[in-house]
Amino acid sequence: MIDKIKRPFGYEPILTKEDLKSKKKKEDQRANDFWGTLVRLWQFMRGERRLLYFIIFVVMITSLLTIAGPFLVGQTVDNYLVVQEFDGLIGVLVFIFFVYLMSSATQYLASFLMVGLAQRTIYNLRVRLFSHMQELSVRFFDKRQHGELMSRMTNDIETLSQTMNSSFIQFTTSIVTLIGTVSVMLYLSPLLTLLTMTIIPVLIFGVAFVTKRTGPLYKQRQRRTGELNGYIEEVVSGQEIVKVFSQEDRTTDDFEKRAGKLKHVTFWALLYAGFIPKIMNMLNNISFAIVAGAGGLIALYTDGLVTIGTIVIFAEFARQFTRPLADLSNQFNQVLSAIAGAERVFQIIDTQEESDEGTIEDQTIEGKIDFKNVYFSYDMEQFEPTIRDLSFSIDAGESVALIGATGAGKTTVMQLLARFYEVDSGEVLIDGTNLTDYKRHNVRSQTAFVLQDPYLFESTIRENIRYGKLDATDEEVVEAAKLANAHDFIVQLEDGYDTVLELDEGFISQGQKQLISIARALITDPAILLLDEATSSIDTVTELKIQEALEHLMKGRTSIIIAHRLNTIKAVDRIFVLEQGQMLESGSEKQLLEKKGRYYEMINAK
Repeated sequence: MIDKIKRPFGYEPILTKEDLKSKKKKEDQRANDFWGTLVRLWQFMRGERRLLYFIIFVVMITSLLTIAGPFLVGQTVDNYLVVQEFDGLIGVLVFIFFVYLMSSATQYLASFLMVGLAQRTIYNLRVRLFSHMQELSVRFFDKRQHGELMSRMTNDIETLSQTMNSSFIQFTTSIVTLIGTVSVMLYLSPLLTLLTMTIIPVLIFGVAFVTKRTGPLYKQRQRRTGELNGYIEEVVSGQEIVKVFSQEDRTTDDFEKRAGKLKHVTFWALLYAGFIPKIMNMLNNISFAIVAGAGGLIALYTDGLVTIGTIVIFAEFARQFTRPLADLSNQFNQVLSAIAGAERVFQIIDTQEESDEGTIEDQTIEGKIDFKNVYFSYDMEQFEPTIRDLSFSIDAGESVALIGATGAGKTTVMQLLARFYEVDSGEVLIDGTNLTDYKRHNVRSQTAFVLQDPYLFESTIRENIRYGKLDATDEEVVEAAKLANAHDFIVQLEDGYDTVLELDEGFISQGQKQLISIARALITDPAILLLDEATSSIDTVTELKIQEALEHLMKGRTSIIIAHRLNTIKAVDRIFVLEQGQMLESGSEKQLLEKKGRYYEMINAK
């Protein structure tokens, strides 16, 4: 009985109840490494720490000036207005104005400096993430949705950027202001301070109630956003398949489900987070009422224990006391969201890079290839390996065709040669040297790999061809295009080689794209030429052009060709027939036809 089915276009697997319980339990056990992530972010700011210390100093000045304003106002009330002594009042008011002006100026300076610091830090993090992704194995990308990875590059880092730009200063300001405010309040009136503090237990309970729920919700929102982006990327890339099979309604329904999950978790995250301002506003009013009522009674019925100016100061400080607490609570929610995003980024950065322990860097490759008892599985837990005890030899300059049914292991052979994957056991040799003894770049720079589906970048045709050899001259670009039989159609375009290929590339055909990609491979003058179904998506006329070019190009190069259409491999030296990852038979076409084995059956079946 099948209890797990993988649906197309990103549908989650259908799981049994036991699977769901196990999955939920694992997710519940997955805890945030809050402090560990914070430490790692601090490490990224290593070159900015002096500036950060200066920003903290400026923030402290801002907070002290913010505290000094209400204090000076209260003192002015006691020393001038209550006693009706106005001599020198103008000078005091000018000074108070200067204090508030400096408070605003230093606040702006801190924000200005912090934006620059934050953007440089985010820049370093983005570059580190992107450069690290270039060093990851193909296996890593095979196991993950590309849209989800893009979400980590964009959404998660942007959330962190916004938090660093705004939350750090507000967080620091709130702490300094809170400490300074409480200190001044205790100095002026311990009794009124004690009365004002009566709201703290309610505040702590309310904030704890909210943050306990918002933390997991923000983390889940980041994950849901990544999943939704992954699904969007997957469906947009496969839009032709969606339309061919009339699955528009189904994909829309599935998108609604995924977007609904994101909406649900975002709704509750923002709803709980929205409680904090309401709680703070209520406590602010209560605190103000306590100060005004209790302070007034104390001023009336005691002999100078509390002055009117002190009540004025406390009335302002009552707001200043709750506002930093509210800011801390609000910023804590933002920090939780940013840390959740930073964790997702560091998960990629912590992924092990492709191993490259080879020592041979600049050796010229002749092109002799040997597979010796090679076993390989894409999934180590896979019951049957894709390649099983495969052995063969290809001489330098020899051309070989790999044929066989889908899943026979043809493309896998090429991917092992390109070291997209490492063999599980056995050896792959180039010129008699184990492939792992070479630096990856040494082999790949002398190997041209033409994929079944051509991929061109959003740039000019000239730069797309030059991508194979960045220092190639314009003459070399043109020569490579001529060898690939692409020159004639390129010069007929309005801008010729300077024609910009946009993402849709609607003005050139699939076959023309393949010709450009072949020219891009040929400009490297490779020792080994790998063609993976290079003519499968090309019309007959274009195919003849490519065949003519390939017959010339394969001379002197070790060439391995995969082709389902057997008429495209007539000119090769030998044919390898693969079946279930093993060599079934090999030889020239004449030898295989005389043998009347599997190849003979395939020819007759045509």
